[in-house]
Amino acid sequence: MADIVVDCQLDIQAVQSHFPALKQKQVFLDNAGGSQILSDAINSIRTYLEESNVQLGASYNVGQKATQKYNQGLQAAADFINADLSEIVIGPSTTQLFANLAQSFALSFPADAEIVVSSIDHEANIASWVRLAKMRNLKLKWWTPSSDLQDLKLTAENLRPLLSEKTKLGWTFTLSRGTRYAAPVQNRNVSGTQTKYLPGKVYGPHIAVLYASTSAQQSVSSLGHYFHNPAETLSTRLGLAAASYELVAAIPSILAYFGPDASSRRKKWAAIAAHEEKLQAILLDYLNKREDVTVYSERSADQALRVPVVSFGIRGRSSREVVEQVDACSDFGIRWGHFYSKRLVDEVLGLGEEGVVRVSMVHYNTGKYCILQRALLGQLCGLV
Repeated sequence: MADIVVDCQLDIQAVQSHFPALKQKQVFLDNAGGSQILSDAINSIRTYLEESNVQLGASYNVGQKATQKYNQGLQAAADFINADLSEIVIGPSTTQLFANLAQSFALSFPADAEIVVSSIDHEANIASWVRLAKMRNLKLKWWTPSSDLQDLKLTAENLRPLLSEKTKLGWTFTLSRGTRYAAPVQNRNVSGTQTKYLPGKVYGPHIAVLYASTSAQQSVSSLGHYFHNPAETLSTRLGLAAASYELVAAIPSILAYFGPDASSRRKKWAAIAAHEEKLQAILLDYLNKREDVTVYSERSADQALRVPVVSFGIRGRSSREVVEQVDACSDFGIRWGHFYSKRLVDEVLGLGEEGVVRVSMVHYNTGKYCILQRALLGQLCGLV
């Protein structure tokens, strides 16, 4: 595999050679919805289906091979977040894994328990807890940011008034710049913590990984079959055999892309973050100068303050209109909408169905396309 970092700088040509989708005319600037997949991950999926597509656990040769590949995928998923193998479960989506987690909590909360959830998250992070509160008639409290649309931050100060001795779950997410996985704030009175990340956001297939510390698992009732030992792993508690074998087997190829060891991975992540920061700066510097543009939340390109996702609106222009005009006259793939953060868009931002314009550039994108995109927006929207 060609090294994508040379003298602490990204070699963009080498980077792009790992992503076959980039050979198309389409310029992928909607990576927050799911990044393009590595060629090695694609090959891994194909090879698994061609050579080892059998039920796991069999003693015959191909059965052993399939089980080994699957277990290697599980181990790579754990290694990616420095977790123990027993502390993760893989499933088809975040929505499904959190639904399983909430169901496992369903009978453990007392009748007077209170749940605090964020009003600005992706609905996958919210819906299961709203449903649990309704099902058990628990008190649900909403953690909301300040009214400043350009400073949408959840803080300890605006959380503190919501907490009481009855609070059993406090749930929101922060993003790790290193791995782009999401980590909830401390679950008050529930031992430990849970974390999730999406391989599909880091150049792999569309699956989800949920982490729960060993101590947190003491609060997790098993949903597995009665003959499984629920004390073994988080997978036996919550997995329900929902992880696609071939997709799990592709996870080691993602880890290999970032390097063979922790030191090389840190080096590549640093180079990736630096490149992505430069891309965001090109767009944000332009948008921030316009009085008729609102950049929602963080206006800085500083990698310590944001991930590479820029959401904005243009006064007097609908988000849908802007994006569809970009579609009509270019190969730039950007999007409009609420992106499953509908409570945020409707109730906090007050924007309605068309939501925001979203641009999300990652390390295989180049500054050239960012500059062209900026010029195109100016031409279409009178922002020259």
